[in-house]
Amino acid sequence: MTTYVLIPGYWLGAWAWRPVTEALRARGHEVHALSLTGMAERVHLATPQTDLAVHVTDVLNLLHYEDLTDVVLVGHSYGGAAVIAGVADRAPKRIAQLVFVDTGPLPDGMAMADFGAEEHEANAARVAAEGDGWRLPPPPWEQLASAVPDLDQAVLTALRERAVPQPWATATTPVSLTGQWETLPRLCVACEFTEEQARGWAAEVPLFAHMGGDRWTYAELPTWHWPMFTEPAALAEILLGVS
Repeated sequence: MTTYVLIPGYWLGAWAWRPVTEALRARGHEVHALSLTGMAERVHLATPQTDLAVHVTDVLNLLHYEDLTDVVLVGHSYGGAAVIAGVADRAPKRIAQLVFVDTGPLPDGMAMADFGAEEHEANAARVAAEGDGWRLPPPPWEQLASAVPDLDQAVLTALRERAVPQPWATATTPVSLTGQWETLPRLCVACEFTEEQARGWAAEVPLFAHMGGDRWTYAELPTWHWPMFTEPAALAEILLGVS
């Protein structure tokens, strides 16, 4: 039996992992999908001070209080880029494998908001205009879904109804890493890019700076940036492959 911990990206909670969680549990594995502070059913806990350090602590506390070891720690988007490397850096002995879903880990000292100047400016403007100065509203899901013409309408409905604003401090807090996480094996599930692209970008794109070398393996899953909605069975099979 393998223990999986699944961390969502911006705007989402544990609910987003449900099809993947069910598939892994059906194969006899232990699965913990986590809603970070201020997200999903914990939305009432969001404050302007909810930052990346709070979310890293959420996961560390889960590992400690559930006494989890030999964990396959999976992070999607922000959950991978900013959260799981910070967790692994602080508790490497509890983790067997890191899985980054359609992202790479941010370098030490860099924040999510530092990645992509135009996107940052647009998001900061939305925070100021629509988010009371501290929350990033969910994106226009219908517009994003136009790239996936066969997307199940139930998924789109769930995203509209359940996605919640992301505390902006989680995007502006830089990651703090010592390098301990780099002792662990890591897998990238590449959805909107390929292994060849990721390895090529390692020399020039900060988000991919750590993604060369022989400690990385790749599984390509060409689909939407949110594969837990478009290809949950295939994503589960990839995760089963590292059990």
